[in-house]
Amino acid sequence: MVNFSWRGSCLPPAILVLFAQAGIPRVLADALNTSTTIGIYNTSHTPSNLPWDTYNYCNGPHVNAAYYVLPESHTPGVKGSTLVYVNSMMRHHKRTPDNLYPSERALNPPSGWNCTDFIQMEYAGGAAQVYHETVIPSWHPFASQIWAGSCDEGHLTVEGLADAIQHGKDFWSVYHDTLGFLDNVSEDELYVHATYELLTQQVASGVLYGMNPTTVDRRVPIYAQPELIDAFVPAYACPAADAIRTAYQSVPAWSDHLVQHQALQDHLAEMLGVQGISAWLSWYDHFFDTFTSRTCNDHPLPCNASGACVTWEEAETVFGIGDWEYNYIWNAAQNASTYNSLTFSVAFEELSMNFKRFRAGNETHKMRFYVAHDGSMIRLMSGLGFGKVAPLRWPELGSEIVMEVWRDASADQHVRVMFQGTPFPSLEWVPLNDFISLLDASVVQNVFETCNTSSSSS
Repeated sequence: MVNFSWRGSCLPPAILVLFAQAGIPRVLADALNTSTTIGIYNTSHTPSNLPWDTYNYCNGPHVNAAYYVLPESHTPGVKGSTLVYVNSMMRHHKRTPDNLYPSERALNPPSGWNCTDFIQMEYAGGAAQVYHETVIPSWHPFASQIWAGSCDEGHLTVEGLADAIQHGKDFWSVYHDTLGFLDNVSEDELYVHATYELLTQQVASGVLYGMNPTTVDRRVPIYAQPELIDAFVPAYACPAADAIRTAYQSVPAWSDHLVQHQALQDHLAEMLGVQGISAWLSWYDHFFDTFTSRTCNDHPLPCNASGACVTWEEAETVFGIGDWEYNYIWNAAQNASTYNSLTFSVAFEELSMNFKRFRAGNETHKMRFYVAHDGSMIRLMSGLGFGKVAPLRWPELGSEIVMEVWRDASADQHVRVMFQGTPFPSLEWVPLNDFISLLDASVVQNVFETCNTSSSSS
């Protein structure tokens, strides 16, 4: 099965809630039922019979020369505008699961996961050029906790690297080949920022290689913040934000969806050995991760030692619930915007500073390029107001938001936000000052003190 669409007489409740929050009447949602493709979850390649920008969790649509449109195509009166500055953020590409079942090895084929397809370079400059390989001895007393093979959890796969390289080619086809904006992959033109996670740094290297294969013989800096304070994961502690999220996940708007799907959760928990483990049962994040990591990397859905397997229909339901949860947590819940601002305030501040630096004529790079995670993307989507246009979905692997600054014939500067490779409605042509104000709206003053003050959760 290539694409994922809901079947039956009506859409699943989780999807109906999404439609309702978007203002789509149930009668229309039902009418959309069998003909609407909800998304793709088992291949990086969107079938040719579907729109090129169909939601593809395995490899999100992004800017590319074949479908890129100039501002004048969407916005009358801007003919002759020139691209002058870009900030872009993307999610990493395919990886192994980030979450492991207590008896992970028993739920995988005997061959396990293979990560020897590409060399994992990791060495200090001026020292021996070493690389590492993950070794999982079959005799290890704790081997049952991880699959067989040569992959760690959250490990970039060779398929993910291939997607990252192609992503770089697509990006270059627009900003070099089509627009002539970037001249080369060099530090004076391009500032690259990843997170402390090796995964995002490897994806950044793949993207850079796709942009220009000569980078394979060059040293290109990729900047990252320390794990303790990394703003783009985000990783810094914020007890006040935690309290806010706990509060809105303790009300019927949240708890009812868990009750509604209790039979499915009980069935999956028993089959996969996670009964009584709160991290698995308080939401569907872990199930979503372990299912999509398998299907996107051409692995079967998990089967236990008795031969019971997760079915595709069960996985589909989890995908729909996952979308509902992500939209609720970061967009629809009461105080979600406050939670979002607190946890991503530092990232919004850095982005705002970038555009202010450009506005003042002090920017030293043509483009700033960030590689981060799903939690990064969903917060940026929410802060930019995407959730006011339509319910948010779980950010795809390789999903991308590009913030372009164009200067028109009158020397006025406007921002155009590209999402899934196309201009985003309501952010197609925003005055630069207004866009900076939009970013600043999610910046919390004295965020360190606010995060660590319990009264801010009220």
